[in-house]
Amino acid sequence: MRPALAALLLLAPLAACSTVTEAVKGPELAPVGYPAQLAPMTQQYVAQPQAASANSLWRTGARTFFNDQRASKVGDIVTVNIDIDDSATTKNQTSSSRASNSNLGVPNFLGLESSLGKVLPGGFDPANMINTKSGTSNAGSGAVNRSEKIALTIAAVVSGVLPNGNLVIQGTQEVRTNAELRQLTVAGIVRPEDISSANTIKHTQIAEARISYGGRGDISRVQKTPGGQALVEKFSPF
Repeated sequence: MRPALAALLLLAPLAACSTVTEAVKGPELAPVGYPAQLAPMTQQYVAQPQAASANSLWRTGARTFFNDQRASKVGDIVTVNIDIDDSATTKNQTSSSRASNSNLGVPNFLGLESSLGKVLPGGFDPANMINTKSGTSNAGSGAVNRSEKIALTIAAVVSGVLPNGNLVIQGTQEVRTNAELRQLTVAGIVRPEDISSANTIKHTQIAEARISYGGRGDISRVQKTPGGQALVEKFSPF
C-alpha cells in the first residue's frame, strides 16, 4: 500500500468525526494567522523593531510624522471596501428552417428501361424512379436576468511585494451567529498608488481579484443539494 493512500485511510475517520462535531456543535472559527490558504506562498514575517535607547526621542512602535502610513511592505494591513452592485440582462432567440425536394427519373437507359419494370415491383415508372422530400426546423430561446449586491469592508494583509512594486494582499473575515458561520475572503494584486491616504482601496482597483462570500452551518446545510441527488443530476444522461 502506498504511503499516500495509507495516510488518506488514516485521516478518513478524522474527517468524518470533524463533520459530525460540526453538525452537533456548529462550525468553528479558523485560527488567526496569515491567510495563506487564499494564495499559497511562503509568507515573510517582519522582524520586530529594536528597542529604543534610553536617550531616544522616539518610543518603540510610535508612528512617524513625515513617513507615508499607507500599506507598502509585507505584514502591513490595508482596508478593502467591497461595494458590488452588478446586474445583467441577456435575451437570445433563434429560429431556423430548411426544406429540400429532389426527383430522379430515367426515361431512357440504353433501352433497358422497359426491362427494369420486370425486375422491380409493379407500377414502376422510369420517369419517376426516385422522389425524396425532407424538412427540418429549429427554434430556441434563452434569457438571463442576474442581479447581485454586496457591501462589505475587510482588512487585508500584504503578503508579498512583486518586483515592480505591486502588492499582493489577502484577508479573511469570519462571523459566527449561533450555529451559522459567514466567511468573507479577498485576495489580489494592488498598486501602491491606488491606496488612498486613509489606507483604503476599492475592490475595483484589485487586479486578479478573488472575492468570496459564503458560509457553513445549519442554514447552509439545509439549503445545499444532497450529495446523492447532486451526483445523479450531474451525470444523468437524460
